[in-house]
Amino acid sequence: MMKRFKFNIASKALLGAGILTLTLAGCGSDGEDGQDGISGEPGLTTISLDQATTLKATVSEATVSEGTVTVKFSLANANGVAVTGLTNANDIRFGIAQLTHVEDAATDDSANGFDHGYQWLSYINSERAPSNPPADVAGLNPHTMFQANVEAASACATCLVDQGNGQYSYTFQQNIANVTAPVAVAYDANDTQRVSIELRATSSLVVNAHYDWQPSSGQTAGIQTRDVVSIDACYTCHQPDSLKLHGGRRLDIENCVVCHTSTSGDPESGNSIDFTYMIHAIHRGEERHTYDADGNQVAEPYKIVGYGGSVHDYANVAFPRNPAADCSVCHVEGNSAPADAALFTAEKSNTACIACHSEKPSSHHSSTDCMSCHNADAPYSGTGSAVKRHGDVLKAYAEAQALSVAVSNIAATEDGHISFNVQVLDKDGNPVEQSMVSQSSRMVVAWDVDKDFPAYADASYSQRRIALSAGTYDEATRTYTLTGSSFTLPADAQGKTFEIWSTLQACFNNGGYGVTDIALTACDDTTRAIYIQQSPYQFVWGESAPDLTASVAERRNIIDGAKCQGCHGEVIHHYTNDVNCGTCHTPDKTLSNDSSYPGGRKPTSFAFKAHHREGHELNYYGMQSGTVVKADCMTCHTNDGIQLGRATDRVWRFGDLTDGHDIWVSSDAGACLSCHQPYLTEAARSHIETNGGIIDGASIDDVKQRAAETCKTCHSVSQLLEVHGN
Repeated sequence: MMKRFKFNIASKALLGAGILTLTLAGCGSDGEDGQDGISGEPGLTTISLDQATTLKATVSEATVSEGTVTVKFSLANANGVAVTGLTNANDIRFGIAQLTHVEDAATDDSANGFDHGYQWLSYINSERAPSNPPADVAGLNPHTMFQANVEAASACATCLVDQGNGQYSYTFQQNIANVTAPVAVAYDANDTQRVSIELRATSSLVVNAHYDWQPSSGQTAGIQTRDVVSIDACYTCHQPDSLKLHGGRRLDIENCVVCHTSTSGDPESGNSIDFTYMIHAIHRGEERHTYDADGNQVAEPYKIVGYGGSVHDYANVAFPRNPAADCSVCHVEGNSAPADAALFTAEKSNTACIACHSEKPSSHHSSTDCMSCHNADAPYSGTGSAVKRHGDVLKAYAEAQALSVAVSNIAATEDGHISFNVQVLDKDGNPVEQSMVSQSSRMVVAWDVDKDFPAYADASYSQRRIALSAGTYDEATRTYTLTGSSFTLPADAQGKTFEIWSTLQACFNNGGYGVTDIALTACDDTTRAIYIQQSPYQFVWGESAPDLTASVAERRNIIDGAKCQGCHGEVIHHYTNDVNCGTCHTPDKTLSNDSSYPGGRKPTSFAFKAHHREGHELNYYGMQSGTVVKADCMTCHTNDGIQLGRATDRVWRFGDLTDGHDIWVSSDAGACLSCHQPYLTEAARSHIETNGGIIDGASIDDVKQRAAETCKTCHSVSQLLEVHGN
């Protein structure tokens, strides 16, 4: 490397003159190359832990000698620079577990024990009695339980050794050779062992690592694994920050399963915290139930009593993926899938079954040995395996997707109403008979599609819904004729973009005992109705009927429906047919009575409901969302979906926070208030009003006359994304 020198201005001038002279003199003559200079100082090779802003831990080796486990690992920053200075005074902890083949003991001489496959069992366990369980919380069953643990390096002065240059070793305090209490774990050198590391250098600088190996061979590949779910599947719906648990120190699924073992429980609630059980029970949420002695269905939400006696009640979890039988949301198979992604189809364990369906899974079952009947190898006659039964639920949705809805013959009646024909078509385009379509399901009409749909005062969503049962039916052509008799067409309809949107449902049998196939079925009290997925039929209104030569106006591209359905699946809420919620939940829709909301009157616009839905909430001002950090706008929005200044004539309806009376808010201000209304400061209020926003309008007309918003001048898309933490 050539050594570099620094020159002052005078030196540079003299040197420049000299070079020019030499250059002129040297024309036509080859000179000799100069010698290489002395090498410079080497670049940065280490950084201390207290100066690191990024961190990665890598385990290079683990060994077992007479039950003593030693692990070697290194620390580096994101650029690969070694991180030094780790000591046992830092918050670093280690776990050790074995992947053990678990089989229940036979219950009698003629019975075989049930094979649960391979399960993680921690060598480090404790027995814990309940500590002041809350007495005012229903559904708890406090009792002494075991809990798997990790060990802290701080408890041992010599276990953690700094080998220099970012290399470290740790010798476990727990000897694994013969663990008999409180949970017996028989060490087997042929079984896969896992070391886990969790280091919290600061509250924001946390790293996890793990290492799997087979002691008998020293191999790390080609050994028994239990790699079922990737945390990337969790990130489909969860933001990474929301999954930093136990004080933010635990991040990786591989570390979670070392402690959340089949023998671990929460003594204050009496509930299992086995990883499989816990995850399924949490996500069953508001739909988790059991049955009482009389066979009545009763709610049984999963509850855990956490640090300091805090109760985590998952009764409000609305697992966004509906139907919840769609295991593929988390259990992703195919290319780049975890090695054991298909393990859930092996039907080796009852754990997931009773986690979702509770300890008493139905009014007809008392046993929790679900797999004795619902297994892939030899299912009990008529029952089908668990995979098939879940597949039965999903098959109805798949079959419904093959159906379509055709709209035709749109016209205006003499008294100013809209009339049109509807047919439900099968996969081959043939009309479906009336008995197989729910007659209470509806078609919805809307206009001003490119704006914010009809003004609520002109035609509410309930007026614009037309049930099939309200129309006439032609048996020969299997065609419905529907008339929107509850509303009139707008006087200025000509040139407006309209849509007719289907919320029609087809009926399918429920599956269950003795059912071999799921099929389109005549509707009755025993069938279930599934929405037919169909894009809205859009058109431009002419003089008295659609103008088929005119191009429909495009609506603002605000929400990416694919993102919504990526989490929610087929069923988001009622009227599930894509993400067309705005056609009913308009910005000026009436308010709902809700004593929990300031003023007692809560907006019901789509933006407000989506922003405030459980799991979409703000992660500050006390809201503490644990599911989706709503500050990440791009979780739901399109790239330009938060652009301001696009709908200047939009007016929002809110309730005053003191007495609930209607107040009307201008376009951009209303978008902000859909999140921030309960937290609006006087300074923010003044800022909005100074820049032309209206937040206390007496009517729609009042707002339109006074609003002169200039928000977009400063609040560009990039600025909004930045201020919301994107």
